[in-house]
Amino acid sequence: MPAPSKRKPTADPHRSLRGVTVENPFYSRAHAGDPTNPKHINAVVNIRESAITMLASRNKIDAAQVAAATKFRALWEAMGGKGASAIDYGREHVDGGKRSDPITERQMNAADELRRTRRVLGDNGYWLICRICGEGFSLHEVVQPGASKRAKLAAANDLRACLDKLAEMWGIATTRR
Repeated sequence: MPAPSKRKPTADPHRSLRGVTVENPFYSRAHAGDPTNPKHINAVVNIRESAITMLASRNKIDAAQVAAATKFRALWEAMGGKGASAIDYGREHVDGGKRSDPITERQMNAADELRRTRRVLGDNGYWLICRICGEGFSLHEVVQPGASKRAKLAAANDLRACLDKLAEMWGIATTRR
């Protein structure tokens, strides 16, 4: 059994929420000058939703790296499909009906793109990106239990390098620091 944490949980549930400025999803170019149609709006983001949002909120990764992580996550989720479905024995059997295709074209395209990312990143880089961007692990969960701070910083540097490779592969503009 692990030792109890010395940190006390915070009583304030809003500590994980942060105000950010994002592009307005309802922005219309036809009404560009209208004050009721702003290009950017204020929003509240849960920074503990994923490791990527946490790193982005602390300015540890740039917008291109966030876009690469988001694209990888979308491909990863597309590969998951709708999951296994149970057989409905109560449904009436009809002759002449078509069987649904178990694998969609979107899933095949996502698999091809993920295969391409694996070739670019290598096995270790792909494993790291899958755990953090695909499965939603945090950096602390990816490194060995009881690892040093140096190991965690190395994992964060490896993550940034892999995200840079993905952004370059997909043609997402990167800004150098």
